[in-house]
Amino acid sequence: MHFDDLGLSAALVRAVADQGYNIPTPVQAQAIPAVLQGGDIMAAAQTGTGKTAGFTLPMLELLMRNRPEGRVRPVRALVLTPTRELTAQVQESITTYGKHLPLKSAVIFGGVGMQPQVQALRRGVDIVVATPGRLLDHMRQGTADLSRVEILVLDEADRMLDMGFIHDIKKVIAALPKVRQNLLFSATFSDDIRKLAQGMLKQPTEITVARRNTAAESVQQTVYSVGRDAKRPLLSRLIREGDWRQVLVFTRTKHGANRLAEFLERDGLPAAAIHGNKSQTARTRALSEFKRGGVRVLVATDIAARGLDIDQLPHVVNFELPNVPEDYVHRIGRTGRAGNGGDALSLVCVDELKLLNGIEKLLKRELPREVFPGFEPDPREKPQPLVRKPAGRGRAGGGGPNRGRNAGAGRRPNA
Repeated sequence: MHFDDLGLSAALVRAVADQGYNIPTPVQAQAIPAVLQGGDIMAAAQTGTGKTAGFTLPMLELLMRNRPEGRVRPVRALVLTPTRELTAQVQESITTYGKHLPLKSAVIFGGVGMQPQVQALRRGVDIVVATPGRLLDHMRQGTADLSRVEILVLDEADRMLDMGFIHDIKKVIAALPKVRQNLLFSATFSDDIRKLAQGMLKQPTEITVARRNTAAESVQQTVYSVGRDAKRPLLSRLIREGDWRQVLVFTRTKHGANRLAEFLERDGLPAAAIHGNKSQTARTRALSEFKRGGVRVLVATDIAARGLDIDQLPHVVNFELPNVPEDYVHRIGRTGRAGNGGDALSLVCVDELKLLNGIEKLLKRELPREVFPGFEPDPREKPQPLVRKPAGRGRAGGGGPNRGRNAGAGRRPNA
């Protein structure tokens, strides 16, 4: 099957071909024709499977087929995402594949000034890609009119629920026309996702590309048992001896990401940290430097890394295991994308053995363990309590998506 077999216009097929693609991924092959039929969709697929194009391509096609006459551009499609990075990724997909079409789009997220967003909305756009909190700010101020939305997309719906956006999502949905097409994309179909789907989808077509919570088969996973205080030097040693030129490292906290990046820099390894306390400009700059090779190590928290689109990323390291087993799957899904191989290493000390057991239970298999000579764990070390995130994990600064809602533009560091 090729893209020109899916019912897309010649302009869209040409834009896809311009990117060097001819054959759709499994999720694209199933989702695109289903979306074009006009019904609701509930799709689950691992990261890196091409699901963003799986909804942007048919969305652009439908908007062109039903394009209203006249110069007025009402918002006809709304894509909700959990983070500003994912918002930028979706916008890039729309721009790339819609380059031969007369459609306009705008991105709406927190952490930046509202006025440029207001001006873009006033000029008129066909598509809005937004994080829920900042979109609500625009709705309250009367700068976003969603009364003519025909297509609603919830992207990374599982992460939006994890981040506590459920109430914001419901407020946005309440302002939309009752008759519309709904597309829900998620990495997993949890019970909470199915409950959300029941309330917003009408007889949806269900698409599942990968088994629930399955780690990418193309990723080689290894656990290094190590002492609590030996993690940083071990990571530096692994990067040097393996001559890793590009590695994404996960920490549990923002402060931990900063400290690790500073250590690596002092050790002669170009590194940068991205997390919710970093400005959008700083995060964009760090990611750009990482992609072009100016930074070898990108240290990130889970939320900041969600939605990162890095082609052929060879190495992912869990410097600290996540508190939630499903997040491990999301993390290692940053590598081994689109059929490419990848390595995922986890540095595990005695404090994290319970977390490791939870991950292996989820994966239904034991991960291979190794010990790097000279960095053996100290058998005298006793487990210590881990520092856990405040209630409502994943929320910006522990304050949740409503943080700053009453202060000026209501900026959300992680939105």
